[in-house]
Amino acid sequence: MVFTPVPIPSRTQFVLEAVRHHILTGGLPPGQPLVEADLAARFGVSKTPVREALKTLAGSGLVVMSQYKGVTVRTVDAAMAREVYDVRLLLEPEALRRSVVAAAPFDAAADALVRAGAAADAAERSLANRDFHRALHVSCGNPLLVRMLDEVSDQAALVATVAWSADATWEREAAEHRDILRLARAGDADGAARALHGHIDRFVRGAFPAGAGDVASWSEGEA
Repeated sequence: MVFTPVPIPSRTQFVLEAVRHHILTGGLPPGQPLVEADLAARFGVSKTPVREALKTLAGSGLVVMSQYKGVTVRTVDAAMAREVYDVRLLLEPEALRRSVVAAAPFDAAADALVRAGAAADAAERSLANRDFHRALHVSCGNPLLVRMLDEVSDQAALVATVAWSADATWEREAAEHRDILRLARAGDADGAARALHGHIDRFVRGAFPAGAGDVASWSEGEA
């Protein structure tokens, strides 16, 4: 039997994208309670699409569901950032290396860089950056590896947004993105992977030094 994904209803998708955008712009700050009735009134929908949207956001790690506290926006701290970026450090450079070996064109990554540079706010920039990183590894040849990285992508976007609110380092990171893309398009698989590892590692150590002391090192390159 073949199972096909069930499309998300349009109203649920609308609420999902709206709440995600508000979270990533700080309109719904970390720790903010998310009450179904309030959100339904805010977006002019019933509570059903709100409930489904919040379930999806909980699955992506942007919100937390608690039996006692209800639903709240995920709080970003050094421990949370370390967990997310530890996964990225372990998996993302190798996924990029495999994409380069597979001669991926990386056109989508280049497009995402343009969108990030033209972004109107932190949410658009963070989501464009997420698309850039995904475009680097989506052609790695291992769908499970891609899904594992997808599972932490929204959380990484939230970490970046919170970090930028304290110290706007995105222009430096954009320069590093361009260098990673240059190496990838030149076919330098190991060089691109090392550059990506260094990029991820520098960001989390700079933004959350108290929680980044024991992040993993990529076995074939230096941080």
